[in-house]
Amino acid sequence: MKIPSLFKFKEILLLLLLISISVLLSGCGEGGSHTQADESADQHDAEPEKGPHRGRLLRDGDFTLELAIFETGVPPEFRAWATKNNRPVAAEDIDLQVTLTRLGDKLDEIAFTPLGDALVGDMVVYEPHSFRVTINAVYKGSSYHWEYDNFEGRTKIETAVAEALEVETLIAQAVVIEKSISVYGQVVVNLERSRKVTARFDGLIKSVSAALGERVTKGQKLARIESNESLQAFTITAPISGVISQRNANEGEHTNGRELFTIINTDTVWAEFSVFPADLPAVKIGAEVNIIDTTSGYSTSGKISQINLTAETNQAVKVRVVLDNKNQRLPPGRHLSAKIIVGEHHAQLAVKRSGLQPFRDFTVVYALIGEEYEVRMLELGLQAGEWAEVLGGLDAGTRYVSENSYVIKADIEKSGASHDH
Repeated sequence: MKIPSLFKFKEILLLLLLISISVLLSGCGEGGSHTQADESADQHDAEPEKGPHRGRLLRDGDFTLELAIFETGVPPEFRAWATKNNRPVAAEDIDLQVTLTRLGDKLDEIAFTPLGDALVGDMVVYEPHSFRVTINAVYKGSSYHWEYDNFEGRTKIETAVAEALEVETLIAQAVVIEKSISVYGQVVVNLERSRKVTARFDGLIKSVSAALGERVTKGQKLARIESNESLQAFTITAPISGVISQRNANEGEHTNGRELFTIINTDTVWAEFSVFPADLPAVKIGAEVNIIDTTSGYSTSGKISQINLTAETNQAVKVRVVLDNKNQRLPPGRHLSAKIIVGEHHAQLAVKRSGLQPFRDFTVVYALIGEEYEVRMLELGLQAGEWAEVLGGLDAGTRYVSENSYVIKADIEKSGASHDH
């Protein structure tokens, strides 16, 4: 059985908390509170009467107005048709005005002009189609007035509840988005900080003072050798500080010109990454690299110091980053993942990708005004790292949900409100 991740457990707990709070609030009677999504659900239970053009029918005595959002082959716009005593009324005989009150009391004033048998609004009804609709019509000296709510993708959650659910928000604003490519590699020994130790003169190994794996300091005694030529004894010392990674010297053996010790210093290490041909032209010496040890989760950063001239058998080219490792958090052999920063993009407006959610056929964030949350359908540009560029659908300066936005999505979805045209 697959065990859920820690993130999934947290998500489940938050949803259970949301459900518990909703149940508690719903049991408070007249003095209690409930979300606007609950109100929308109540309204949804009684579907509005529809006309022959699939618009909402508004009646006042023997005068009936059908109002619909029309978007077949055109951007969304209001269209209206009227009847008197069930007989069609000429569009040019009606003076019609519709006011949309959006979240935050923003008003869209829509005037109408005749087009065939219909009246057509003079502005695009942009998404979300979530507003209070106020209609004023005049026909042959008689005035008619209607109001109704057409909410979608909207809910109200008290601040204390949102805080308990760890809903976080940010202000949408300009951001510099870093362009990056993902690469993988591993920690290797810095060969510039490695030394192979031999005897200056061949001879008999009289004693060995350093063990395999032992940390030694520069100048520390490693072995004592008796020269074959002079029969004089001399001492071999460590040329650098580091760890004995190889020892091929034992008392009583002859040196015979071989390497007796290898010392590596891991206070600095190399991180080597494979870059594939499609990405290679964007990678430059000095590029910033953000690195994660895939075993421990330890993160660090550095700059590319070398790009190999030759390709590997898989056609990838290795690039190298020199890393400070005085804390010894990156032992050679560890596997790494990284992002190489290959450029910057100045986005005039951007949001955190962690706040994005699907809604109908759109990608949205949830705008926050007061204690009410509402979808904002986004036109997105570059998405890189933690940011998504916004090209349309959101005003700069809007406060939006940046973390745990699925909580808002869940509260809206439980209302079951439809997209009413």
